Amino acid sequence: MTDEKTTNFGYQKVPVEEKAGRVRAVFDSVASRYDLMNDLMSLGIHRLWKRQTVELAGVRRGQRVLDLAAGTGDLSERFAGIVGKGGEVVVTDINSAMLARGRARLVDVGVSGNVHFAQVDAEALPFSASHFDCVSIGFGLRNVTHKQRALEEMFRVLRPGGRALVLEFSHPESPPLRKVYDLYSFSALPLLGRLIAGDADSYRYLAESIRMHPNQETLLGMMEQAGFERCDFFNLSGGIVAIHRGYRL
Repeated sequence: MTDEKTTNFGYQKVPVEEKAGRVRAVFDSVASRYDLMNDLMSLGIHRLWKRQTVELAGVRRGQRVLDLAAGTGDLSERFAGIVGKGGEVVVTDINSAMLARGRARLVDVGVSGNVHFAQVDAEALPFSASHFDCVSIGFGLRNVTHKQRALEEMFRVLRPGGRALVLEFSHPESPPLRKVYDLYSFSALPLLGRLIAGDADSYRYLAESIRMHPNQETLLGMMEQAGFERCDFFNLSGGIVAIHRGYRL
């Protein structure tokens, strides 16, 4: 997916050192309309995908959870309710605008006390090894420059017995669904982006980034290469989205 000097930014090849800044600009642009656009783009189904992710995580009261690329905190909110006052959820994002939106939203819905916020890069986590019971990343891995490095960092900060969840757009299973999905992604999404968020280009990038993301089996292999065991994945909505899970044993 990358060589030493360039990487994918959607369908473009850009210098490795430029990608993080370009991704940051995308999310700076869409942050204020992020939740509304998620509801419109998925017809609200993204909430079911996130609920399924939390169920597969198997988090219990008193545990520590790291939520990477947390955005506006949908997964973090659910985890915080499960781990309770004796647990901890660390809400992170590399983008300051998204992290600020997440903090404000969680405060608005009354989530506090057991949540902490940190602006971090998933490729270089500032946490000690074997610290968390669960690490999640929802719709964020495809935007990471070095995905393998991020998976290795997720593995490093997990305690033995811990598990990682990757919720991400993936590759539809059936050819007819792929054709419909492509038409929707490259026609409707940029149009919605222009009308609602005033930014068609950012949503065109998001559609392209999904196509450049590893497919289900490839990502499963990447998790195994990072050290995870008992890896599996679950296709949702015909493979439009997939949840990958792996354990540190």
